[in-house]
Amino acid sequence: MIKKQPNMNAGAAVLFVIFSLLFFILIFRFITIQFTGEVHGQALAARAQQKYSNDKVIEATRGTIFDRKGEVVAEDTTAYTLVAILNESVTTNKKKPKHVNDPAKTAEVLAKYIDMSESDIYKRLTKKGAWQVEFGKAGRDISHQAKRKIEEEKLPGITFLRDSKRFYPNGVFSSHLVGFVEKAETEENKTVTFGKLGIEKILNKELTGKNGSLSFESDLWGFLLPDGEKKVTPAQDGSNVFLTIDKKIQTFVEDAVDRVDEEYKPKKIIAVVADPKTGDILAMAQRPSFHPTTRDGLDNSWHNEVVETPIEPGSTMKIFTLAAAIEENKWNPNEWYKSGSYKVTENSQLIRDHNGSGWGSITYLEGIQRSSNVAVAKLVNEKIGTGIFREYLTDFGFDQPTGIDLPNEAAGTIVYRWPIEKITTSYGQGTTVTPIQMIQAATAVANDGKMMKPRVIDKIVDPNTGEVIKQEEPKSVGQPISAETAKQVRDVLGTVVTGEHGTGKSYAIEGYEVAGKTGTANLTANGSYLDGASDYLFSFLGMAPKDDPKLIVYVAVQQPEIDHYFKGSIPTSMIFKSVMKSSLQYLNIKPASMEKLNPYQFLR
Repeated sequence: MIKKQPNMNAGAAVLFVIFSLLFFILIFRFITIQFTGEVHGQALAARAQQKYSNDKVIEATRGTIFDRKGEVVAEDTTAYTLVAILNESVTTNKKKPKHVNDPAKTAEVLAKYIDMSESDIYKRLTKKGAWQVEFGKAGRDISHQAKRKIEEEKLPGITFLRDSKRFYPNGVFSSHLVGFVEKAETEENKTVTFGKLGIEKILNKELTGKNGSLSFESDLWGFLLPDGEKKVTPAQDGSNVFLTIDKKIQTFVEDAVDRVDEEYKPKKIIAVVADPKTGDILAMAQRPSFHPTTRDGLDNSWHNEVVETPIEPGSTMKIFTLAAAIEENKWNPNEWYKSGSYKVTENSQLIRDHNGSGWGSITYLEGIQRSSNVAVAKLVNEKIGTGIFREYLTDFGFDQPTGIDLPNEAAGTIVYRWPIEKITTSYGQGTTVTPIQMIQAATAVANDGKMMKPRVIDKIVDPNTGEVIKQEEPKSVGQPISAETAKQVRDVLGTVVTGEHGTGKSYAIEGYEVAGKTGTANLTANGSYLDGASDYLFSFLGMAPKDDPKLIVYVAVQQPEIDHYFKGSIPTSMIFKSVMKSSLQYLNIKPASMEKLNPYQFLR
């Protein structure tokens, strides 16, 4: 047999040479990397740093909103975001899966706990190529109780991220003034919180604060390396906001409007309480309203009716017509006039008193007490003059928004083109104003002629140091009437409540002298006035105690379920009396120790 041993030795030699070359190439490469620290022109140190570096956001806490006495109105609390791990690589033991291994079952179970359909959940759980998925709005703001229930289901791959949630501890509580927040995803897949409505919106920047960051070196699994570098940029929490709202008075208002809402089922209720000395809004409520945490009722209640919706004020406007007449020295309470009807010009529309026929010849004082349209029409047309009266409308602030620190304020419209319009404005028909404009104008009557700008923000405070960043101060915005005129107006308005013929008798409060004026504004639809028994906006603008008012309360109730418009004062007086009396007692304003004589009380 021929031996081939030499060929085998040659093959071994070739292999030896090849492996030797590879070995020397590797050695050369290793030495090169050691000396240069680069691979393919890239620094290894930089690549290593990039590979093991980890950045996390430290979220700033949104500022807390307080009432005037430090009671919490809105604050951030702990919540959770639902997350599903889909990548199988996280599972190292098939008996204990750490990813979603049964999408169908997981979707079926989760649908019981979050506001998303089983099919939509399943689509997310079967998303191709995803490491993990979230569930949008439905999977955010999970409470601790809901989190615990989901965890008890022991669903593989389902976990939670700690998050924050805006919490409104008082529920429906001046919801349109306070507002609410929403979360949204940015193009960079970051979640941002922003204010919607009210203070949450107008002070969103101040409340939001600034996120911080944490940069650290970690292993492949994201755990901090013992000797790794760490850099922390602390978050700057949002500023705290103190409102002028008083929680106790706001609660009085909410309870009162709830009772009327339940009993009379009106289309709308508005109630505002203000301090006439400062312009501070102590309470503001409306129905329909909504719960800022759950959003229940929000679909029917997007607008703040107090500042955004102009209305015909009805006879509450007579307060300011009376003030103009007294200031111009054109008011004589004992002068007689013929009530019932009146024509501005020969060809103009006939102005009628609200009962259609009037009360014969009566004094102007009785005319105000009875809420006579003819009385104020004659005052403007024959005594004050429409030009001068128009100037008073401007002086009382009805020409422009008040500038209250709330978003989307409207201003109403003074309809003053034709002679008849100039006169109907005197008793609140045709012209529109907002409730907050009425409040501002009324401060002049209650505050010795000095008109105060309404405000809802008291101060903005640093959450860490307690330092006051910004202090809002009461602001006078004019003096349309003198202190003496203001006193006379209050005295006349006192007889509207106490007088034999007063339309405001149902607003009297035992122990306290109330000054105020009723209003009944006929509602319109498609350019025509409605004629149903309840097709009115019933209102009352009152202040107490009469001689030195500490509070102004405005109430308006639209279309309550009543069978005659004369009964419209029942629901409005229910709110006014309850709120005013409770608030005066809460503020330790003592009832009058003895009956005081109103100089107008015995005039006829």
